[in-house]
Amino acid sequence: MSFHSPGNDQFKNPPGAVKSGVRVEFRAHLPGADQAVLHLRPDGCADGEEGCKLIPMSPLEDGWFLAARLFSQQGLYFYAIELPGFGWVWSDGIQQQPYWYQQTVYSADYEAPASFAGGIMYQIFPDRFFASPEPDPKRFPGRVIHTDKTDIPKHAPDPDGVYRNNDFYGGTLRGIREKLDYIKSFGVDSIYLNPIFKSVSNHRYDTSDYMRIDPMLGTQRDFAALCSSAKKLGIRIILDGVFSHTGDDSVYFDRYGRRRNGAYRHPDSPYRSWYKLYPDGGYKSWWGFDTLPEVNEEDPSYREFITGPGGVIDHWMSLGASGFRLDVADELPDDFIAEVRRAVKAHGGETLLLGEVWEDASNKISYDQRRRYLLGDELDGVMNYPARTAIMDFVRDGDGELFMRRIEQLCCNYPSEMLDNCMNFLSTHDTSRAINDLLVPDPGDRAAQAARTLSEQEYLRGVEMFKLASAIQFAIPGIPCIYYGDEAGMTGFKDPFNRGYFNWQSPNTTLQQFLRELGEARLKNRDILSHGSFLPLFAGEGNIAFLRSSPAGQLLLAVNMTGQKLVVSAGGQEFTLEPWRFVFERL
Repeated sequence: MSFHSPGNDQFKNPPGAVKSGVRVEFRAHLPGADQAVLHLRPDGCADGEEGCKLIPMSPLEDGWFLAARLFSQQGLYFYAIELPGFGWVWSDGIQQQPYWYQQTVYSADYEAPASFAGGIMYQIFPDRFFASPEPDPKRFPGRVIHTDKTDIPKHAPDPDGVYRNNDFYGGTLRGIREKLDYIKSFGVDSIYLNPIFKSVSNHRYDTSDYMRIDPMLGTQRDFAALCSSAKKLGIRIILDGVFSHTGDDSVYFDRYGRRRNGAYRHPDSPYRSWYKLYPDGGYKSWWGFDTLPEVNEEDPSYREFITGPGGVIDHWMSLGASGFRLDVADELPDDFIAEVRRAVKAHGGETLLLGEVWEDASNKISYDQRRRYLLGDELDGVMNYPARTAIMDFVRDGDGELFMRRIEQLCCNYPSEMLDNCMNFLSTHDTSRAINDLLVPDPGDRAAQAARTLSEQEYLRGVEMFKLASAIQFAIPGIPCIYYGDEAGMTGFKDPFNRGYFNWQSPNTTLQQFLRELGEARLKNRDILSHGSFLPLFAGEGNIAFLRSSPAGQLLLAVNMTGQKLVVSAGGQEFTLEPWRFVFERL
């Protein structure tokens, strides 16, 4: 029996997040109660303080109570329902402590890009995808180039104890362009590239020059050609924007004195105000890594360089990029993200701005500040780590009720327009590959990860678990993203083991075919999955079932991880699931 459920329009209408200017009706089902009070407070206001509203709820028929409120300003609000003299309403009962539900109110002016939702994304770590042409070592002194593409990425420090990330496999933009037909075969319509700008490391998060492609990857002409060829196939290119720090060997900082006007050595450098330099020769660095001097995003000249006309964003968008993913969005001020948004959207509404946020992005607090990522002035979506956690934990442990609570929470807290554009993934460059993580969630330190291999039996079990996880990933709200090589059955624990060279020689073709069929099924039902609501049917130990529902129809996703057959009834139909199988069907 439910007393209140914020994701159900019987209890809150409209359910979930709303735009400013919308009137919301709050209902509670309290048979036998004489009165109920809605406590409503804006973010930062404690219950009982000025600004907190106490709204008597009107009794209706059959034990229902109603209160309504017009939300005229965007922001976060929290509400609780009191049963005077008895306690506080929770979803499944009356408790002595209040449960504060979240009400997100985002800008009435927000418009989401319409063409990404319902699609499929593919993430590429550029150095490790496809080397064409093979790199000439003479052109790249100081870089260790693997001639054997099956090598495990370098994972031990240099003799001086420093991890330099200077081993390369030679992947190029031209190589990605040559494999576009392969990528498209999975139904992909957007590609997210890890950093491609000039830098000294293989991960390229230590930018040396924002205006140049790393020469091992190719040239600006290669980038423009990639965007053009991708566009002909209906694929958009999303770039990684690393704007919280640069490399210490960058043209802007120049720690080693290889240039004439770097901030570190020249007090009159035009980049001096970008960094916080100390009198003793030190400087503020990102998380203490002295190779990554931190940038002051409040500096007007830096902001102009990144977001102004002819700046970094304008330059690469003009060459064909369709959006940016913001690295460590927690490290970027809200008003800076808003300026980045304006720079991206200057190239049209059908561009995408994603943020790297590992927690619930609707209520995230970083550096003691409530963030405004999803209030309509900043991001179109985020990397959906909470959804990944929900999927992976369910497939590992089988707690269906916990999975449902987690996904429903996202549906309640996130504006649906933004949730539909969130990046849903099972693996990234920052996590173990999904097959590994499903089997061994805590692999130990680097030495343990290097020594740990999966047996054939483990691998086969991991592949079956990955299939179930992928089915859920492709059905929940958001854009499923395939991390390069996952579709080929690649394995690997955390960085750098998750960043191996693509297994072009002996991919898992059965898994590739599975994901092609799953992608085809998703795109056939795009009219539902683009913006369809999430409706739980049931959840138990080892099984879940939910619907995605829209005016176009309904789609059922049911998963059975028990040892027995499971019969699922939905839309007047019955489906029998064998153990460790799923159904992904339009009703």
